[in-house]
This record gives sequence, structure tokens and C-alpha cells, in this order.
Amino acid sequence: MSVGVIGAGAFGTALAISLAGNGPVRLWTRSASHAREMESKRENLSRLAGVALPEGLGVSADFDFVAGQKTLLLAVPMQQLRRLLNDHAGALGDATLVACCKGIELKTGQGPVSVIQEVLPRARPALLTGPSFARDIARGLPTALTLACGDKTLGKSLQQGLSTTNLRLYRTTDTIGAELGGALKNVMAIACGAVIGAGLGDSARAALMTRGYAEMLRMARALGARSETLSGLSGFGDLALTCTSDMSRNYQLGLSIGRQDVFDPSVTVEGAATARAVAALSDTLGLEMPITQVVVGLVDHSMTINGAMELLLARPLKEE
Repeated sequence: MSVGVIGAGAFGTALAISLAGNGPVRLWTRSASHAREMESKRENLSRLAGVALPEGLGVSADFDFVAGQKTLLLAVPMQQLRRLLNDHAGALGDATLVACCKGIELKTGQGPVSVIQEVLPRARPALLTGPSFARDIARGLPTALTLACGDKTLGKSLQQGLSTTNLRLYRTTDTIGAELGGALKNVMAIACGAVIGAGLGDSARAALMTRGYAEMLRMARALGARSETLSGLSGFGDLALTCTSDMSRNYQLGLSIGRQDVFDPSVTVEGAATARAVAALSDTLGLEMPITQVVVGLVDHSMTINGAMELLLARPLKEE
């Protein structure tokens, strides 16, 4: 299987490094200077410093360099996905496209597979998601992910072609569930980071993770996803990782909010936009998503940590 990776951030680079163990991989970056630096230094100094690029991995800012590959992994932020697809519709229109972003589009409330289907109806979409940090993948550490594809035959082919010595892929046809698991856990990670940053303790974080998971299930069921998908790698697994590790950018944003520190605005944090999108979607669906609403208040600076805790703790007592 010939593979191209679109997006040379930390995650895209890490996937390209791992997949290069199966054969040649082409990696595209928007910046020509970034491509030249990666090729000359054989390292992604700005996004994944300290990890060497293998011999079989080529880097270019020329989109044609990757466009002809049989399978293309889209490792771009969720809020930039639609623009990428529109900008390169001619080259991507009939391709197998594996989205590697986690989130919900702010303007439409759609996940990555849905966006691909809408913009490029002839493309063959799939989603790669689950508990993973770029540095772990790049270093060859064992990682298990979910490969979601509505076409079972294509899903089996992608599962075989994209599994590596350190990447183990589990397959599902529930693309909605996989989309939502990867998106909603980022919102909960911000909340958990805020709890720890504010010094509210591990017990409060455990409670927030549990009730956050209940919110994830509530929305997933309302949108037709299968509950068992959310209990797997793309839901519970990713939730456990991002709500407990300082390596998670969403968790780091929450920590900064809890500590009242300034967060680097250049760092992409998918959960912030996703929280706003989910809050709007929950209003449309008539769903109670109190933790999500609180996260929106925190990232928009319209609510304090104390106000958020008071709001959640004042909710009516009920059965679990």
C-alpha cells in the first residue's frame, strides 16, 4: 500500500515515521522552508525534535508529491480539514482518505468523516483515532488505535496496510461513535486539567471523568452511535489517556486555566473549538451536557473555576 501523510505536525510526522517501517512514505508540509529543513536535518525540529526521520520517509511542500499515493492520511487540525479538502479537491476527489484529526467542526457540528463525505462525495473516507501521543508512536512504543470505516472491505484493507510493528489497529464500522469519542474526550480533558490545576484533587478528577463519560454516551446515542464504540479505544481509552497525562495539549490548557496561567495561543487545542460546537449541538438536540457547558465558560473566560464548581455541585441530586 502506497501511503502519503498530509500535515507535518507532531502527529502526522509520527505516523509517517511508524508507517515508513512498512515501506516508503511521503509526507507533505505546507511550508517549503519546513520541508527543506526536515529533509536536510532528517528531523522535525519544530514539532518532534529528537526523533530521526527514517530513510524511507520523504518530505515535500509540493502537493503532487503525495497526491498520487493510494492511501492518504489527513493529519491536519479539525477546523482546517474542510479548507484543505476544498483547496485540493481535484487531487483528492477519488482518493482513500483517512482522517487523523479529532474534533467537531464549529460551523456545522460535523465530524471529520462527515466533512469528507460532504466535500468529496466520491472519496473513500475512514478515521484513525484512539489513545496516542505523537512522541510515543515516533519512538516505536506500542500503541493501539481504532480504524473506523463504513465500508467493511476497505476497513479490512486499511487495517492490514496501516498496522505496523508498534501500531495495532482495531476495526469498526461505527464512524459516528469513533468521531464522537475522539472529539468529546478532548472537552473532558480540559475540564480535568482545570480541576487538577486548581488543586481540587484526584477524587474530583475521577468524578469528572466518570460524569464526562456519561455525557459522551448521551450525545453518542442521540446521534446514532453504538455504546460499545465509546467503551473502546476511541472513547474510554482516549478519555483515560488525555485526562491524566501532562502530554495532552487539552489537559495542559485545563491546567493553565485552573492555575490562572497564560496559555501559549500558538498551540492547537482541538477541545476548545469542539466544546463550543458540542454545546451548540446539545442545545439543538435538547441534551443536558453540563460539563461541556462549563468548559465553554472556562475557555471563553466567562466563568471562573469556583463558579464552575458551584454550578456543577448545585445540580439536582439524582440516580446514577
